[in-house]
Amino acid sequence: MQWLWGGRIPPWQPSQEVITGLRWAQKSLWEAGPAQPGSWGTSRSKCPLLLQVGMPRTLSTSDMVTPGSLGLPHPEPTDGEQAGQPLLDGAPSSASLDTLIEQLVPKADYYPEKAYIFTFLLSSRLFIEPQELLARVCHLCIEQQQLDKPVLDKAQVRKFGPKLLQLLAEWTETFPRDFQEESTISHLKDVVGRIAPCDEAYRKRMHQLLQALHQKLAALGQGPESLLGADKPISYRNKPPASIHRELLSICSDPYTLAQQLTHIELERLQHIGPEEFVQAFVNKDPLASTKPCFSDKTNNLEAYVKWFNRLCYLVATEICMPSKKKQRAQVIEFFIDVARECFNIGNFNSLMAIISGMNMSPVSRLKKTWAKVKTAKFFILEHQMDPTGNFCNYRTALRGAAHRSLTAHSSREKIVIPFFSLLIKDIYFLNEGCANRLPNGHVNFEKFLELAKQVGEFITWKQVECPFEQDPSITHYLHTAPIFSEDGLYLASYESESPENQTEKERWKSLRRRLDCRRR
Repeated sequence: MQWLWGGRIPPWQPSQEVITGLRWAQKSLWEAGPAQPGSWGTSRSKCPLLLQVGMPRTLSTSDMVTPGSLGLPHPEPTDGEQAGQPLLDGAPSSASLDTLIEQLVPKADYYPEKAYIFTFLLSSRLFIEPQELLARVCHLCIEQQQLDKPVLDKAQVRKFGPKLLQLLAEWTETFPRDFQEESTISHLKDVVGRIAPCDEAYRKRMHQLLQALHQKLAALGQGPESLLGADKPISYRNKPPASIHRELLSICSDPYTLAQQLTHIELERLQHIGPEEFVQAFVNKDPLASTKPCFSDKTNNLEAYVKWFNRLCYLVATEICMPSKKKQRAQVIEFFIDVARECFNIGNFNSLMAIISGMNMSPVSRLKKTWAKVKTAKFFILEHQMDPTGNFCNYRTALRGAAHRSLTAHSSREKIVIPFFSLLIKDIYFLNEGCANRLPNGHVNFEKFLELAKQVGEFITWKQVECPFEQDPSITHYLHTAPIFSEDGLYLASYESESPENQTEKERWKSLRRRLDCRRR
């Protein structure tokens, strides 16, 4: 994507009034509607503000799923129902929950497509708890293969056993958090224990599966939540002395190196987000279920990632507002423009948008004397690429280019695709809101969940890329822990750098100073 910087794209000229902070992106984000309405329709409801974990206060308002890979035999309709219309080589567009569960269960001569397994395991938690689903799958296996009989058909079991173990391996690998309860492990041991007498290799494979599961759960337990304590904004009346504040440029003065370290952080945090969190973030309880919720809200890693985006926005704004001289502030702005450009070339669109959003926050955008010293041509090109017009049409084109590069990559660096996460959340939200989970006849709307799985599956593929850049602990530690201003602190620092120019700014400055004086008393 280096061609961008050859001047072939005319710079986008913003209006005279610089749009404020994340409102520049997020206001259009929620009002744009679904990216591809198609058959899903448009929801009139407002999207909750990123799980209510607090966007910057300037706001007022894969391999796993491959398109066309679903090739499923039609299950026989149960009494009183008709099978849904076929979709994508045999996958039902709708069916009863019981039918979909039966289609998940392997047999001696049948194994569900990998895409179907991912789609159903992802969406089924809207209708049934994963622990209960596993219990039903194990029960069907025991019943269909007659594993409760004193004498087993060894030839039949030897055909069925590998397929059962493969299903359990895919389930535990993709959704390991479904197996945190001891009861789920008991179901695994029970069903495999029934087939083990036919081949002792089954018991060995089960042991390996459980070992891998425990290792994965242990790794997921070391998530990024512990870093959130450093994200709390601080507010100074005056700029802190240099002795207690180190500037980012003193830690890292090379834009490409900083872009690499931001990418390292992004990929590290993405690895902890489970696919089920996208479902659990926005869904309501199944109306046909009992009064008990289908699951507890477990979206900590997703929320932590959104908070990281917010922190990076504020860190950029803080670093710009800190220097006392406008020449130094201009240097910081130009440095972040170069960092953002390198993020674009790497494929790290989330850090790119966070940097642009930080530079568009009002305390930064009002520094007219500072901006007059900045070479803004590259910044305008970046804004053009992330312009929310047309539901982020330019960004979506760049994302498709990065995704294509990833598919044909010859090196790990070319595989990196880190999407603008807030927009991904918005797309999934409108997909969920725009179409019902169940049809009027009570069938599960499987067509909707095929599209959901396609979006989430693509994200899962991207997040599994290993970061090719070596971590620099001093830089990543600074990015995680450096003090950041609150919104009030940013305005105070901005007004101290360049005095208020109009009555509104003067009144705000006085109000902020009075507020901080009251807090000190």
